Amino acid sequence: MVLKEINLDLKQTLLFTIFASPNLQTSVMGMNKNTVLGWATLIMILMGLLLIGLGIFKYSEISGWGFVAVGVGFLANAWVFNALKGRL
Repeated sequence: MVLKEINLDLKQTLLFTIFASPNLQTSVMGMNKNTVLGWATLIMILMGLLLIGLGIFKYSEISGWGFVAVGVGFLANAWVFNALKGRL
């Protein structure tokens, strides 16, 4: 019986944080859209450089071209994410 009450409280808390006002959500979550885009840009830059590095240094045959192409695509997406900061 106690488990059902705790589970119900957890559901109410989750619904409250999801459907609460935007100001309350940002104070609970701590990240706004620009921060999320900034972190996504950083992660995509790191992954792009990692893929380019793998293509150049580890897979120097034909498969390396695919790694480099995907790495350049990651860098292009990171550039777009960086351009979107402040506009959404």
